[in-house]
Amino acid sequence: VHPNVSQGCQGGCATCSDYNGCLSCKPRLFFVLERIGMKQIGVCLSSCPSGYYGTRYPDINKCAKCKADCDTCFTRNFCTKCKSGFYLYSGKCLEKCPDGLEASNHTMECTSIVHCEASEWSPWSPCTKKGKTCGFKRGNEVRVREIIQHPSAKGNPCPATSESRKCVVQRKRCQKEGKGKKNREEKRKKINKDESKETRQESKGRAARRQNREQRENNNKMQPKKRKAPNKEQDLVPVDTAH
Repeated sequence: VHPNVSQGCQGGCATCSDYNGCLSCKPRLFFVLERIGMKQIGVCLSSCPSGYYGTRYPDINKCAKCKADCDTCFTRNFCTKCKSGFYLYSGKCLEKCPDGLEASNHTMECTSIVHCEASEWSPWSPCTKKGKTCGFKRGNEVRVREIIQHPSAKGNPCPATSESRKCVVQRKRCQKEGKGKKNREEKRKKINKDESKETRQESKGRAARRQNREQRENNNKMQPKKRKAPNKEQDLVPVDTAH
């Protein structure tokens, strides 16, 4: 062992020196050189820092630097995240996306252009005018459709979701169904109310008659019974006036 090399190191170093830091790492750790001013110091880490990718060799595991436009990478030629101002596409960082793709500022990737999609038109609605379907000759009818897929930034915009056109109907008078129905409802309520009133009155009358009858019966029970006066005509004895 070189006199400047020590084996009693800290921070995951297997061997180290006072001047260059770690010279080799313990198993499964990655060796990376960090620049401090004009000096490079070796450190041992469990994973490579941002801007580096790890490679494993039988004798040492190293962290190698990604390309300048990569923020993180899987290998030197395959980026997984780009630095600001670049868009990721197939492992590469581009300033401008290829034709047929658009840049997503949210993910900083080149994505496919999505165009708007709409459903089929619905059937035309009944011909109306001011919310009515009768009492006029010319009105309007409408039809609608729904948006199935909203477009991306460079996609084709969505079309109109409703259409209106003039329509002609056979002129007819509006039936006063609502008014007639309302009158029938009011009449039925009145009849029910009158019947209920008569029923209540009859019930009160029966109750009053029953109460009067019970009162008379009670009065009769409380009065003493009168003795029946003899019938004088029956007590008289006929007199024979023939003699």
